[in-house]
Amino acid sequence: MKKQTFLLIGLFFMSFQFMVAQGSPDYSGGLKFKFNEDGSKYLRLISWAQVQANYNTDATFDGNGNENSKLNFNLRRARVLMFAQINKDFLILTHFGVNSLTSTTLSPTGKGDGSQLFFHDVWAQYNLGENHTIGGGLHYFNGISRLNNQSTLNMMTLDNNRQSWATIGLSDQFARHLGVFLKGKFDKLQYRVAINDAAASTLDSRTAIAGGDAVYNGRASLGSGDAGKTYAGYFDYHFLDQESNFLPYKVGSYLGGKKVFNIGAGFFLHPKGAVIDNGTALTPNLVGEDVSIFAIDAFYDTPIGEGGSALTAYAVFQSSDYGKNYLFSAYGTGSMFYSHVGYVFNGDKTKTRYQPYVSYGSHSYDAVNDNRSTFGLGVNAYMSGHNSKLTLEYKNQQFGALDSGVLSLQAMIYL
Repeated sequence: MKKQTFLLIGLFFMSFQFMVAQGSPDYSGGLKFKFNEDGSKYLRLISWAQVQANYNTDATFDGNGNENSKLNFNLRRARVLMFAQINKDFLILTHFGVNSLTSTTLSPTGKGDGSQLFFHDVWAQYNLGENHTIGGGLHYFNGISRLNNQSTLNMMTLDNNRQSWATIGLSDQFARHLGVFLKGKFDKLQYRVAINDAAASTLDSRTAIAGGDAVYNGRASLGSGDAGKTYAGYFDYHFLDQESNFLPYKVGSYLGGKKVFNIGAGFFLHPKGAVIDNGTALTPNLVGEDVSIFAIDAFYDTPIGEGGSALTAYAVFQSSDYGKNYLFSAYGTGSMFYSHVGYVFNGDKTKTRYQPYVSYGSHSYDAVNDNRSTFGLGVNAYMSGHNSKLTLEYKNQQFGALDSGVLSLQAMIYL
């Protein structure tokens, strides 16, 4: 019996096939379990972890008024993603994990909200011919911009530009909506569109005040009949090398592995998603306001010369209307410009390569006269492409009286 068990285990692991990972010269990454000889039926597994040490240059305080330590540790992401190709037309994907586990979200027995695993994505899809696919579930085929569809496996900066995840926690679950999507391409033009249910609960739990500004919790206040659906789309034209649209996750930097130049445009619409109160304190009159977000962006990634150097550049302009004078956390009715640029130095691709980068964002809000500005300066050390890298970044944020700086060191392993 023991011999049979060991034999089955051995055959199981021999059936795995390594898959090619982006930007990694000496590690093929991921595991593919084949269900037939030609590999057309398979299960692929990917896992990654990002661990940070963050030093805040300014004093911060907890909910009880006690000063926090300036040096803090953060399990930024711990994820498992797996997908199965049942046959050439069917695919199912499951993605789960935990985010931003810190000393304040740890719980004594691991049962607290902050320390819980949850589903990021669960969807099934069906191919409609060679270049078009329909699917449904909890998915990440978002609209607006490339950064609203950003992969967390291969970001160039330490993290994504937060305001680009423009609906996170407001109408969705961690940037994922529950609904149906259609994606595909017409020659060099790729597209993704979706119709989704709006979440019935949101991070913006405020109550609309008579004569006050909008709050973004329309479905909770007005009911699903009036504010129940959201609509999203993103379209990008690929002038040079064609990027894969097999999965929704957009690559942050190819490290010179491709020569890519794309221009894109996208939208997000949530009819009556925001709520204002046109009544009085004694006789409230809740009225829905449409939420509409539009963006245009450009992405360029290219090798330079023969020595392994590469340039990555990205820019986006986003116009956001969350309702009259909406302002909540980093999100608000107004406009945003964001850009980042990075350069990989010449070097042996099988050894450590360095990529300094700079990022800048400017955000204006209708509700206030002050603009929010963010500036980041960092460097990536790629020890095995995106599969093993260290990132050191200083990020400064200014908004009104706020002038904060955070120095972060992140280690990432992606298998």
